[in-house]
Amino acid sequence: MTAARRILLVALIAIGCGDGEPSSPGGPTDPFNPPGNPGVTPLRVLMLTATTGFRHGSIDAARRVLTTLGTSTGEFTVTATENVSEITAARLANVDVLMFILTTGELPFTDSQKSAILSFVENGGGFIGAHSATDTLYTWPDYGRLVGAYFKEHPWTREATVVVEDRDHPATRNLGASFRLNEEYYTFQENPRPNVHVLMSLDAASVGASGDFPLAWTDTFGSGRAFYTALGHFDETWNDTRFQAHMRGAINWVGKR
Repeated sequence: MTAARRILLVALIAIGCGDGEPSSPGGPTDPFNPPGNPGVTPLRVLMLTATTGFRHGSIDAARRVLTTLGTSTGEFTVTATENVSEITAARLANVDVLMFILTTGELPFTDSQKSAILSFVENGGGFIGAHSATDTLYTWPDYGRLVGAYFKEHPWTREATVVVEDRDHPATRNLGASFRLNEEYYTFQENPRPNVHVLMSLDAASVGASGDFPLAWTDTFGSGRAFYTALGHFDETWNDTRFQAHMRGAINWVGKR
């Protein structure tokens, strides 16, 4: 074989094989973290983690995971705050998604702030509540309508089976028909099912119980969207790629991406 033919053969092999680098986590081979769209401006997410009641130890993990997930996908940026006074109409004018993550108690919102939150969602903004967001603002009925239900109790803290009822929604389509998870499972003062679209529920038999126990759902308010998930009690949940896919899909859905 001549030198020229050897050079041509090597070039053709290189073109066919590529550079041989393995896919990195979050690349096309990762079903829980498929690649984002680099041509789209990231959603602006404001994350409130204020508490006046029980304070979850997983708040730091939630902040870290969501901030990292936004950066790694390029789909959203997260600004986390404990300062309730930051939630104003002026601030929300520069936000796409408002998240109440592991909040608790009667947060000291003014009437003006409450109106700003409702207007934000009704006029097209996105709202997300996670875990104890339903253990928050019991004296503000419009918030209860926004988050979908109020916490009643957590009778099961153990591994159990979560049933995915809607396998087509962006927040659940990568989770399969069901999965096992160690969590603190909530029940609610009233079953939200008649008023929301349920995405996931607890397999009651897996905790030795019977009944209907929704765990994640969506709703719409005016031209805005709302999402809630009861999961997120443990650091391990936030570090679970399945839960990260769940939250990533939720953020994109309420942000209309």
